[in-house]
Amino acid sequence: MAHTSTADIILANYSYCWCNEEQTTLKRTDAEGNVAFVPTDPGNRDYAEFLSSGQAAADYVEPPGPPEPTTEEKVNRLLSDYGLTRKEMRETLDITE
Repeated sequence: MAHTSTADIILANYSYCWCNEEQTTLKRTDAEGNVAFVPTDPGNRDYAEFLSSGQAAADYVEPPGPPEPTTEEKVNRLLSDYGLTRKEMRETLDITE
């Protein structure tokens, strides 16, 4: 029967994915969902363990952009940018020539 070391068990329970396109940081997740961020520095013990494990990291996936603001959010932003209240805006829009 083959001997399995504690290190082998720990490495087998990690999953890895790249945190950026440049592949300068790995996100390491264990079986319990604990997350650690590992820089790709050869002097970093965790990175060295990843390299020696033979595991591959999942490709980096760019997160989706922010959702388009609602009309209400756009109005609130406009009011805030100009320091206006809704009452002031209504009064301004009600002016007829």
